[in-house]
Amino acid sequence: MEELAREAGITVRTLRFYRERKLIPPPRREGRIAWYDEDHLARLRTIAALLDRGHTLNGIAELAEAFDHGRDVGDLLGLGAPTEETPVRLSPEELADFFGEEATPENLSAALDLGYLGTDGGEIVHVSRRLLDTSAALVREGIPLADVLATARRVRDHADALAELFTDLVLTTGPADRTPEDLQRLRPLAKNVVEAELSMALDRRLSRRLES
Repeated sequence: MEELAREAGITVRTLRFYRERKLIPPPRREGRIAWYDEDHLARLRTIAALLDRGHTLNGIAELAEAFDHGRDVGDLLGLGAPTEETPVRLSPEELADFFGEEATPENLSAALDLGYLGTDGGEIVHVSRRLLDTSAALVREGIPLADVLATARRVRDHADALAELFTDLVLTTGPADRTPEDLQRLRPLAKNVVEAELSMALDRRLSRRLES
């Protein structure tokens, strides 16, 4: 404990307080010896950075709880699953930099539940650079992150339905020997259709709003 406190630049008393508040996970124990590692040091440095940004200890404790109960990165990405998205590794303070005051425990929990975020040791992993950048851009436009995440959940439902339509089209019609490899090969066609239809739908919505 003394070594960890010294490395983190805090007092042992402060470290004990953080442990009591469950801001850091318990140490690994071997008999009477308690071992701390780099993950504990990273958490302490994160706490210091969040305090510097004006977060309260209560808020940090809630963030820590959500973080500790987050989805593992293997479950998030799916082992061996094909994807065109680029995951992003972030420290908790880097995530706070993206969303500022919108990086609340409630929003973090919602993002974990949605599958946007996972955990890997002392890091947070966002499933998609594109989704991360888009969410942050919408927040900068003044849209609350809670509303962005609620809309994302609705988009997820529609996207699943579209994916099912395309899967059925490829695998159950046409040649009888279609395989999942054909589905992977033809997925750009599905994306083209969805992008074109969404573009035209936005045009229609904009036209109606302008007319009204």
